[in-house]
Amino acid sequence: MDIAAWFATIDLSALLPFILVGFAAQMVDGALGMAFGVICNTLLVGVLGVPPALASQRVHVVECFTTATSGISHLLHGNIDKRLFLSLVIPGVIGGVAGAYLLTSIDASVVKPFVLLYLTGIGLYLLWRGIAYPPQQKPAKVVAPLGLIGGFLDAAGGGGWGPIVTSNLLIQGVEPRKVVGSVNAAEFFLTLAISATFIWHIGITDLAGATLGLLIGGVLAAPAAAWAAKHFPARPMLILVGVVLTLTSLYGVYRAWG
Repeated sequence: MDIAAWFATIDLSALLPFILVGFAAQMVDGALGMAFGVICNTLLVGVLGVPPALASQRVHVVECFTTATSGISHLLHGNIDKRLFLSLVIPGVIGGVAGAYLLTSIDASVVKPFVLLYLTGIGLYLLWRGIAYPPQQKPAKVVAPLGLIGGFLDAAGGGGWGPIVTSNLLIQGVEPRKVVGSVNAAEFFLTLAISATFIWHIGITDLAGATLGLLIGGVLAAPAAAWAAKHFPARPMLILVGVVLTLTSLYGVYRAWG
C-alpha cells in the first residue's frame, strides 16, 4: 500500500478522541516530567474502552516519537542540564535493557504496588514542601542510581521513569525546569532501547487508528509543554508535580489491589 492510499483510508473524525488524549497527556508529561503513559492508559481503557494490553502496546510505540519531540523542544528552550542528562541517560538505558531481559523471569506486578505506595509518599512530601517552603535550588548528589532504577522499573514494571527520576531529583533540590527537560530528553534513549525490537516488527498499517491519533496529539503538545516548563515558577511546579504524582500513584495502587 502506498502512502497516499494509506492516508485515504484514515477516518480523521475517529482519530480526534485519541488526538485529544495524546495532547492532554503530553502537556502534563512535558511540563511536569511524568504521567504520559499513566494518563493515556487510563483514558484509553477507562473512557474509550480500549483493551488494556492493546492500550499499553500503543502507548509504548507512541512514546518513542513523543519523547524525541519533547527532548528537542526542551533543548531549544534551554531546559536541559547537560551534566544531569548524561548522568541519567547511560544508567537509564542499562537499567531499561536489564529490565526488558528480566521481564520474563520476574513478576513485576508484585513489586509495583509497593513502588507506587512509595511514590505516593514522595508526591505528598513534594506537595507539602511546595506549599510550606520556598524551593531552594542545589545540585543533585544521587543521579546515576536513579537512572538505573527508573530505567529498570520502566521496562520491567510498565512505567516508572518519570515518577522515580523526576520526583527524587526535585527532592534533592534541582531546578524544576532543568529536571523536567533533562528527564524527558533522557527518556527518548531509554524508550528507544526498550522498544527497538518491537518497533522493527510494526508495519505502517498498524500505526493507523488510536496509535496515530496519540502520536499526532503528543507531538503537537510537546513544544507547548516545553515552553510551559520553562515559564512555570518553581513553587507552583513543585505543587503540581506533587498532586500529579500522588493521584496517579494512588490510582495505580487501586488498580493493583482494588
